[in-house]
Amino acid sequence: MTQIASNPPLSNVQLELLKLYATGVSDETLIDLKRTMAKFFLDRMRKSADMVWEEKGYTDTQMQAID
Repeated sequence: MTQIASNPPLSNVQLELLKLYATGVSDETLIDLKRTMAKFFLDRMRKSADMVWEEKGYTDTQMQAID
């Protein structure tokens, strides 16, 4: 008996990217998209780190002392 592996459904992001790529994009556009997504996630991580920084009451002096 053959068993069929079930894969989880695609995420909302995966579905949107598949729609975009189905139209075909140039290599230049793909590079721009990668940069845009990288910047988006970098900005989100920075905001998250800033929130932790403020919650913990860290200072520049404390961070320089770690070096």
